[in-house]
Amino acid sequence: MRRQSWNTEWTVLKPGENPMMAAMMSGGAVSSVTLPHDAMIHEERTQSTRNQHQTGFYPGGCYTYMKTFQAPEEWKKKTVILEFEGVYQNARVYINGDYAGGHPFGYTEFSVCADDFLNYGGMNTVTVIANNTEENSRWYSGTGIYRPVNLIVADTLHIARNSLRIAAHQATDDIAVAQVEMTLRNLSRERTKLTVSIEITDVEGAIAGKTELPVTVFGGEDEHFRTPVEIAHPRLWSCDTPNLYTCAVTLKSSEEVVDEETVCFGVRSLTLSASKGLLLNGVETNLRGACIHHDNGVLGAATFARAEERRIKLLKAAGFNCVRMSHHPMSRAMLDACDRLGMLVLDELSDCWTRSKNNNDYAEKFPYFWQEDVKALVAKDFNHPSVIMYISGNEIQEAATPKGAQLNRRITGMFHALDDTRPVTVAINGLLSCMDRMGEIICDITGMTMEQMMAMQAQQASAPASDAGADAANGSADLMKGPMADAFAANHIVTDLLDEFASVTDVTGYNYLTARHVMEHAMRPNRVILGTETLPSDMVRLWNIVKNNTHVIGDMTWTGWDYLGEAGSGVTYYDGRTGFMTNWPISVAGMGDIDLIGNRRPVSFVREIVFGLRKSPFIAVEPLNHYGEKATHSAWPWTDEIRSWTWAGYEGKPAKVNVYSDAEEVELFLNGVSLGRKPAGEENGFVAAFELIYSPGELKAVCWRDGQAAEADVLQSAASTVHLEVDADRTVLAAGESDLCFVMISLRDQHGILNPQAQKEITVTVEGAGTLAGMGSADVATDNRYDANIWKTFEGCLLAVIRSGKEAGQIRVKVCSGEDCREFCLEVK
Repeated sequence: MRRQSWNTEWTVLKPGENPMMAAMMSGGAVSSVTLPHDAMIHEERTQSTRNQHQTGFYPGGCYTYMKTFQAPEEWKKKTVILEFEGVYQNARVYINGDYAGGHPFGYTEFSVCADDFLNYGGMNTVTVIANNTEENSRWYSGTGIYRPVNLIVADTLHIARNSLRIAAHQATDDIAVAQVEMTLRNLSRERTKLTVSIEITDVEGAIAGKTELPVTVFGGEDEHFRTPVEIAHPRLWSCDTPNLYTCAVTLKSSEEVVDEETVCFGVRSLTLSASKGLLLNGVETNLRGACIHHDNGVLGAATFARAEERRIKLLKAAGFNCVRMSHHPMSRAMLDACDRLGMLVLDELSDCWTRSKNNNDYAEKFPYFWQEDVKALVAKDFNHPSVIMYISGNEIQEAATPKGAQLNRRITGMFHALDDTRPVTVAINGLLSCMDRMGEIICDITGMTMEQMMAMQAQQASAPASDAGADAANGSADLMKGPMADAFAANHIVTDLLDEFASVTDVTGYNYLTARHVMEHAMRPNRVILGTETLPSDMVRLWNIVKNNTHVIGDMTWTGWDYLGEAGSGVTYYDGRTGFMTNWPISVAGMGDIDLIGNRRPVSFVREIVFGLRKSPFIAVEPLNHYGEKATHSAWPWTDEIRSWTWAGYEGKPAKVNVYSDAEEVELFLNGVSLGRKPAGEENGFVAAFELIYSPGELKAVCWRDGQAAEADVLQSAASTVHLEVDADRTVLAAGESDLCFVMISLRDQHGILNPQAQKEITVTVEGAGTLAGMGSADVATDNRYDANIWKTFEGCLLAVIRSGKEAGQIRVKVCSGEDCREFCLEVK
């Protein structure tokens, strides 16, 4: 089926209680938009929203999108389908006022057949209502038609939508066999004999395999078609060599082309066992993984192919080879990027099944729609070589019940029935699953009686608010990390409760149950384990477990990239705030190897060392302005270290510097004077901590290996006088509606050294053939808007995103702070 982009010339309004009536009467404020469009990011953040910190204080709402279009007379002999890649959520689609279809889940794609509703030869109106009822998501969801829409106009005899599948998962050096299958649909009453031509080409366009076969499709029926196509000397797809093939299928009737479709795929093998681990093309592959949410930072939830590609490119450059889309199906655009760039994918079905985590979440609909969601997920993913595993659910609360295990078995079975080439896992959180027997478990771990435990809880509840808040912030982590967390994970009651649920899938995924990773092998020697969600603070131990246990195939950290919502989960210095609580005006989680605008935090470089991908040491400095203060944070963040030796006003004050390295020792120098050597390496958590007195200048760390000085890392203090530096990641954009240029703005001295202490208000103006799509900093506590064009820098940086327009031309961009201005042009072709 031929898809056409259908993203321009839409309008959106927020009409109120009766969206259809208001739309017909043009009620409300109407805005012209080009899809993809996130309505939520343009809302005014407010403390009064019931969503609170979960969505970063962005309110929900009901939005009506409309598009008027001409339906040519010749469409009478065709079939017309509107394909929506993602509408959040509870979508209802009307054509010329009549209900044409809908879809409750905000993350799986769906389609609507328009044939019965069109006014052929005249104008038509499609209306899409997206209703984001508040308190339906634990993170920033976005709202509206946030992923692309496609128009499909096909002959009545065509390749059914999403039915073209290529399985090429077994290969030798000499040959691979691609099993090409599709469904041929005949909506007419006439029997038709077709010639099906299949041609496979490699990345250079050379023909790698082809075949041509006759098929008769009877009137009003579907004909399933499958045939093998041999590929000689196949180029295998892997993370290092992401080779892609293109399969073009053409249907002909009496030499006339009836339909055609093209898809990309990869040739790779995937095997899994406790004794050999995960083998990709026969090579053991440990998953260096990152969990990520779907929002694109300053762009909100709008799914742009360039933004998805940028995220994957930066995550791969940071050392990750796998991403887990949390906690819902990944966009087509990101899957395409993962295919091209060589990033493995764990694609996830849902965050809940039958038990709600929020008042209006998808648990209301999941029991009735999960089969359709599984079908949509597999249909979207099947041809993508990057997808190596499906996840049936995240932190499912019914995991400790027999009925929960039964549902897991049914969902997993459906994945297997639709796609037997990929394993299935599930992300199990013991704390959520075992909550009903938590008191019994705690007593078993601690040796307390139930009465003693209740007395202790009553004492904590009566403590002063400030003390209770601090205890909640730090003490709540007891069962997330440290000895208590390990005792909980290994407890026999937890084992009994989770064992059946964990036995259902091909891979047992554990969230924050690190102590189970090794012990499982003695209990269930055939079980394969994956850390589906883990803490950065535990990464050294976790990766050591992966390296030394073949049945543990990887580690997925929370989180690879910072995100909107779940606000205030990062490091703070106690002022009454606690993680995952209502901390106005914080809108960002405040954790992640990469911050909201795409800059790597120190933890990212530490992880590279832990993964064995970086030999140079890395210097990180704990904030001098908080020296000696007790940090308050949830279990998830690493630390609030920054990479800077610029601390004007703190001369002569104490400083703590952490040098990360895999070397036996590191030596630290301040302005050429040695401060001594300290042990580092894995046995010391890859870190050597130094206490010193701040003096501006040069801070240098040197690795010592086998008694010899080796790799070095240097920090230089920045001057107080700074200028604007503007770095656009491209100068040419594609005309259309959704190409992007990411512009990083920074404050640097005359030597190009970033000064994170400096802060300036920046104005960005865009004229010509493009628009400012979004702008902002990595500041978690800002009260500014990401659709504003005036922002203050944070830690010396700011990001602006320029979006191309429909027509070719020139985009003129001006970045100013007072009289300090930078101007440049982008070409749209």
